[in-house]
Amino acid sequence: MGGDHHRPARPLHVSSLSFLFIFLYLLMLNHANLILAKDYGDDNQKPSAPAPSTVIASSPAAYRPPDNYLIDCGSSSEKKLDDGRTFKSDSQTSSYPSTSEDVQASIDSIPSSAFSNSTPSSMQDLYKTARIFLAQSTYTFFISKPGKHWVRLYFYPLPHPRYDLKTAIFIIHTEKFVLLHDFSVSDDTKPKKDSYAFINAIEIVAIPDELLSDSASSIPQGNTVNGLLNYALEVSYRLNMGGPTLTPKNDTLSRTWAPDTPYNVFPRGAEVVEVSNIKYQPDKGMTRLFAPELVYATAERMTTEAYAQSVEPNFNLTWMMNVDASFSYLIRMHFFDIVSKSRNDLYFNVYINGLMGVSSLDLTAKAGDLVTAYYTDFVLNATANTNDSIMVQVGPAPNGGLPNAILNGLEVMKMSNIADSLDGLFAIDGSYKGGSSKLKVVAISGLAVAFLAMFFLGIVCIRWKERPHDWQKRNSFSSLLLPIHGSHTSFLSSKSSSRKSSIFGSRKSKSGYSSFYSNQGLGRFFTLNELQNATQNFDEKAVIGVGGFGKVFLGALEDGTKIAIKRGNQGAEQGINAFQTEIQMLSKLRHRHLVSLIGFCDEESEMILVYEYMANGPLRDHLYGSNKPTQKFFLIKN
Repeated sequence: MGGDHHRPARPLHVSSLSFLFIFLYLLMLNHANLILAKDYGDDNQKPSAPAPSTVIASSPAAYRPPDNYLIDCGSSSEKKLDDGRTFKSDSQTSSYPSTSEDVQASIDSIPSSAFSNSTPSSMQDLYKTARIFLAQSTYTFFISKPGKHWVRLYFYPLPHPRYDLKTAIFIIHTEKFVLLHDFSVSDDTKPKKDSYAFINAIEIVAIPDELLSDSASSIPQGNTVNGLLNYALEVSYRLNMGGPTLTPKNDTLSRTWAPDTPYNVFPRGAEVVEVSNIKYQPDKGMTRLFAPELVYATAERMTTEAYAQSVEPNFNLTWMMNVDASFSYLIRMHFFDIVSKSRNDLYFNVYINGLMGVSSLDLTAKAGDLVTAYYTDFVLNATANTNDSIMVQVGPAPNGGLPNAILNGLEVMKMSNIADSLDGLFAIDGSYKGGSSKLKVVAISGLAVAFLAMFFLGIVCIRWKERPHDWQKRNSFSSLLLPIHGSHTSFLSSKSSSRKSSIFGSRKSKSGYSSFYSNQGLGRFFTLNELQNATQNFDEKAVIGVGGFGKVFLGALEDGTKIAIKRGNQGAEQGINAFQTEIQMLSKLRHRHLVSLIGFCDEESEMILVYEYMANGPLRDHLYGSNKPTQKFFLIKN
């Protein structure tokens, strides 16, 4: 179906976006519903592939599906394609849609540049008409054989005098699976209120039961994934390695296979090999229904020169394809050993996204003989899609025979997700099945922010209610309401501003706030009035020491406890920095041989530190005598 994640406004076939190819497993015996509804969601993009080059035509053996609905929507007459299929007109299929509206669009011709090279001329006619739906509509099809069916949907925005189909946004789903959600053929279309839907052609076709298995190997190897029939699959890539484009006329199941050239990461290391006689093993369930002879007739192999000259010991053939990384993928690889001269000559490894898929794959052992068709399936979980791409590699096994590896064909199919959707995380009932964890994180974060806001608002209200009567004189309104913790960021950055206002705010020692700040590790807060009373208004007779920071006074608290009060010089330029540093440092230092910082005061631009009083003096005096030159030491207990 698609190659990259762009949706060109052009009709493309199978390997494009405007052509949707989906496998469904229909259990109902009576009918299947295909529902089209206009939508107002966000625009999503679908993949599309580069236009292939050469087209090969041949007539494979016919397959007659028990259920085969081919509708050329908006057409007044049926159309017969050169591959033998006939698409019926609207009038011939009027019982399928539920709507009575008959809004159509048509055009005589479409420029050839709008088509890829793989689109046969007869199939181009399917895009010349379309049916437009102004309300939700349902196509109902009778299913005679329960099992796997494919759904192919064709889109091209034809001109209409009233409705611009390029701006249409809509949803398409079956009774269980969402096929398209917020689909638009234009990349830049934005959701709008009164949108509508359209479609050019529809295919609902039963496929052989053996085409898809219920299990596949996991990536990395070692386990088996079961229950694949419970998923819907969307073909993202179908590649013919080393060969030309194969159209529905070349394929028993009317598939299109595109060349691998646009996805070959190292084309110089690969060379094309061909064979004419293709052998299947029907007794092992291997028939041309899995892939036509022309797919197995060509292969990409490692060139001997490239391998010999490679500086990498594990040189691999590599193909890279862009995908939607939020989905898991079923990957089918087709092999046909046309390089070995004898049995068990060729052993090679298969890697997907750098993970081992098969180690030492021996094609003759798997297929049962040389030059015999063989395929193998893998499931790549969405958790392994890390770069919005799938990388498929084949390379020689370290202990193998020939230093070689081959690949004939490759199919990459998107698997429906937890919402039973192939396009986003919205289920058919409109409910969102995506990561509720993100929503929970946002909700919890919002509640946490709201709680913190209410908490701090409560603190502000309490502090305002219990503010000191003289708070206006203390020039500390902001710090009064919002207490600041004892970290580097707690202090004012400007010297001038810090000298004009309190650093920690004005509080009375008996108000209860000093205990709050003590819990922050900064000790007790003393009011200026308390320290004035303790020192007889800083009487010079109470001075017991002088330093570069200021004078040290002996004081006594109301309970008789003696304290040493260091009062900073307000005129000193470095005073505020020393004050901040000493509070932070001494509030963290606690030792029985160190003098403890009891508290501080910063009212009225004061810088006062309160210590334990050491009656026996500092250690310096005991070591050097009191007449020695002054040096800077920490105060310690005797």
